[in-house]
Amino acid sequence: LHWLPSSGFPGWHAGALPALRALTLPAIALAIPQAAITARFMRSSLIETLSQDFIRTARAQGYSTRGALWRIALPNALIPVLTLAGIQLPVLVTGTIIVESVFSLPGCGKLLLEAVNQRDIPVVQNLVMLIVTAVMVLNVLMTILVRWLDPRLEADSS
Repeated sequence: LHWLPSSGFPGWHAGALPALRALTLPAIALAIPQAAITARFMRSSLIETLSQDFIRTARAQGYSTRGALWRIALPNALIPVLTLAGIQLPVLVTGTIIVESVFSLPGCGKLLLEAVNQRDIPVVQNLVMLIVTAVMVLNVLMTILVRWLDPRLEADSS
């Protein structure tokens, strides 16, 4: 149908719409596997949370089914899902290396593969350090977010 380009990136100077059209298929290729894993994990976490005693207590206190789901069960079920998201971040970052090559996109992943093929050690070292630093910063942010959502974890670590 030629709705979206299958490869290449026109650059942001060509306009936002052509650039976003070129990034749509790579974004879908990265997002769908991770979204499927996250959805299954969220479902099982929510089912487990809904069977807890505090949900029954909330219902007895007058919460509607929808209110107990959205205000009590969902925030508690999100904690393991956010932990999973922290684990998925490195997979997502390394997946971009492959996606950039498949869709002929310019980026750090493509540069890393070219540097490895040309045995350009300083570029490989710097890119690996950049990727590791990004993953570490994202994991720290994810840990802070999980501890903010569940203050009980703060008491466990001391």
